[in-house]
Amino acid sequence: MSRARRAAAVTGAFAALVATALAPDQPAGAAAPPRAPAAAAVQAARAAPAALPGEPQPLGMPFLPTPTPMRVTIDSMLAVGLTVKNDVTIRLSDGTTRVTTQYTFTQLRIRRNMQVRHTAPDGTAIAISVPDTGSLGGIDRAGQPETTIMWGDIRQICVPVLLIPICGIQGLLNFFGSFIQLTAGATNFDADVYGIQTIDDHSDLSNTNNPVHLPGTITVTGP
Repeated sequence: MSRARRAAAVTGAFAALVATALAPDQPAGAAAPPRAPAAAAVQAARAAPAALPGEPQPLGMPFLPTPTPMRVTIDSMLAVGLTVKNDVTIRLSDGTTRVTTQYTFTQLRIRRNMQVRHTAPDGTAIAISVPDTGSLGGIDRAGQPETTIMWGDIRQICVPVLLIPICGIQGLLNFFGSFIQLTAGATNFDADVYGIQTIDDHSDLSNTNNPVHLPGTITVTGP
């Protein structure tokens, strides 16, 4: 690709990223699958539990993730109302710290095939497969936005420009997302993720809204 064509492609990718944040569609009315087994991948809580005596205190995120991040891939997705906070220091469960990136969405919409893989320090492995569509966050029944926060490092992400995928633009995403709210579709998402938290900021104890919709399978294998 010539230098002029490559510059035009990068400019097109930026134009696709810097889109006006639109209100996401209302989540589907169908009942969501049970959430408890997916707790290793998705934390949905208002506040972090109190640390036990002698435990390290959470830093940069409301819980202590394992030192080994999850590997998350999504074939096709839509990020709605995305903002980025770079160089966030988080504390891991072994007491060490990492510098990573915090991504905050109104909704992370899975259009096709989300895969989550994680192996704990003791060798226990968990695999979550969402082969079709799903979502984290959105708009609740009261019309209020929910919030999804992801801490991690994007290895690869592609944005289609005139039907041509432009890849390796995570640096552009992190830069412009730090001061502009973005809404954009993407493909070939691949990231190391320390934690994902999805909450309904406006719900009360009687609210039955479920901000997590991940219809799929969970497989756990021992060491």
